[in-house]
Order: sequence, then structure tokens, then C-alpha cells
Amino acid sequence: MTRRYRAPGRVNLIGEHTDYNDGFVLPVAIDRHTTVTAQLRGDRLVVASSDGYDRPVSIDLSDPGPPAGAWSDYVRGVVAVLERSGQALHGADLVIASDVPAGAGLSSSAALEVAAGYALLHLSGRAIDRTALALACQQAEHEYAGTRCGVMDQFIACHGRAGHAMLLDTRTLEAVWLPMPRDIQIVVCNTMTRHALASDGYNERRADCEAAVRALAVRLPRIRALRDVSYADLEANSDVLPDEIYRRCRHVVTENARTLSAADALRDGDIARFGVLMGASHASLRDDYEVSTPELDTLVDVAMEVDGAIGARMTGGGFGGCTVNLVRAEAVEAFAAHVRVRYHARTGQIPEVYVCTAADGVREDVAEEAR
Repeated sequence: MTRRYRAPGRVNLIGEHTDYNDGFVLPVAIDRHTTVTAQLRGDRLVVASSDGYDRPVSIDLSDPGPPAGAWSDYVRGVVAVLERSGQALHGADLVIASDVPAGAGLSSSAALEVAAGYALLHLSGRAIDRTALALACQQAEHEYAGTRCGVMDQFIACHGRAGHAMLLDTRTLEAVWLPMPRDIQIVVCNTMTRHALASDGYNERRADCEAAVRALAVRLPRIRALRDVSYADLEANSDVLPDEIYRRCRHVVTENARTLSAADALRDGDIARFGVLMGASHASLRDDYEVSTPELDTLVDVAMEVDGAIGARMTGGGFGGCTVNLVRAEAVEAFAAHVRVRYHARTGQIPEVYVCTAADGVREDVAEEAR
């Protein structure tokens, strides 16, 4: 019997580079998915093939092996971590397809990890704890992709809820689902410039945050992460930090506060306030965290020229990728046309525009008899 599973990409409305600092994030699972069509084998091999690559890859469940520097590392890493945790998986053929744009900051890697992990667990008859799966997929990305990501991407891919954003406390993993306004559309705009989260820039930012915690803990021994540092704490102890690291901290500390304020605005139906907070988030990512690019900044600028645009900011790790925009439903068509024309005029590139809906997390899609 052949089964099919799907896991969503995600867009983060606000709360960027806070998840690996034990902070708060506000992502949405989107209606773009990685799909795994799976069938059990009679041996201990996972044979994975992808519509984007020529050759299938065989992974031995008894010895998954080290990273190979290829797309299959996301599957290989999940296999290795699940097997190490005591899950006795069965061999399977996995055929992978995706409409989550790779390298765009919409979490194509987490969608692949979660879809593959869920498929292997389900085919093997294992009980599926979605939070444990998210943590296993995060660990796989650390070990096999070299990206020291937080848990947000994998968590929302596992726990997304249609029509809702999720306020996630990445320390406690407590999640609150907040309904999205029905008259507001999520619109993602792709700069058409790729980023690589495993590149030096992303991991350097995390290292800067960890260095800051070590320095601040000399005076503030109660802190475990930047999550525990208030703005008053930071300002009172800024003299122990180099200027660049101080600015990294200022982004994280203020972004946590913005994310909680944005959640309150969503609860209260104050979408205008939410948009203001998105703009402040982008400015902080651009000026303090320095992960924006001229293309991202241009997309934000041209988006906010449109009547009906509520807020715009870069989303994801940065260094390229996408912006997320909240747009009144009746203005979406005009918004997309304006952004394409103005961005092309300023950069020479035509952005892809994705109108998104908040979607459910990973699930079995269909089951059908193998032919």
C-alpha cells in the first residue's frame, strides 16, 4: 500500500532570531507543502528520491552514515536521530515533491524533515508525539545540515492550525493559537535571491548571542539566555559588550517584546498596531541584527506604498529570501501588481508573489492501494 504525507512550509509574522534565544515567535503554517509518497520495503533501507534531483539515495537504517553534503542529509539526519532515540523504523521507499520554494526562507528544510519523519514513524506503526518529532527534526538539522536553528520551523510544521497563527514560547514549548482576521491576507514576496542558513552569517549571529549571555551573566547570574534579559538590564550593562554584540542583543530583547505586543494586538483585533510592530521588527533586523539585504529592504518599501497594505517585514533567517506582508483582502491583486512593477524597476528582477492561507500541520494526505 502506498501512503502520502504532507508537511507545510511556514512564514513567521514576527519574532525573528528569537527562537534560539529561548524567546517568543509568531509563525503561521502555510498552504505550500512538501509531500512524501511512501511504501514499505522488506529490508532495512530507506530509499529516497526527489522530483528535483536525478538519483535516489539509499540510507541504511542500521548505519545512516555521516552527512553527505546533499539534499538527502535532511532525510538521513531524521533517520539517524529517530533510530538513536529508540524508534525501530522499517525500510521504505520515499518519493519527495515540494512546492515550498527552496532557499526562500519559508522553511523548506523543516517541511522535508517533518514530512519524512512522520511518514517513517507512521509506516512503522510507531506512536507519533508531534513535539518529540519537532525536536528530533531540529536535532537532525543541527547535526546533518550544520544549521544551529531554533525549534520554531519544525514545531509549526508539526502543530500548525488552519486559520490561525501560533504564539510559541520556545523555552517551555507552550503554544497559543490565535485566529487570523478573515479580511486580512498573508502575502509573501520572494526577492529571488537565495540564502543559505548554514552560511557563516546565521551561525555567527547565534554565537554572538551566546557570547553576550556569558558576558552579561557575570553581573546577571540568573540569566540563561537573552530571553531573560530586560531592556533595562541590557542598557544598565551595555558597557560589558562590544558595540556589535550589544546591537545584536538589542534586537533580540526588543523583538521579544514586539512579538508579545503583536500577539496582544491580534487578540484585540488591532491589525493596524500589528502592522506598526512588523515595520519596527524589520528596521531592527536591518540596523541592529544586520540580516536584511537591499532587495529585502526594497520589497518592504514598495509594499508599504500600497493602500491596503497593513505591514511588511523580512521573514526567515535573512540574507535574502522573502518578505511577509499583511494586506487587506480587497487590495491583494493591486498589491501584487504594484510590488512586481516597482521591485522590477528598482532591481531588474521580478519577484514571485505567494498569496497564502494559514494551514494545518503535518498529516497523512491520502492512502491508496499500490499499483
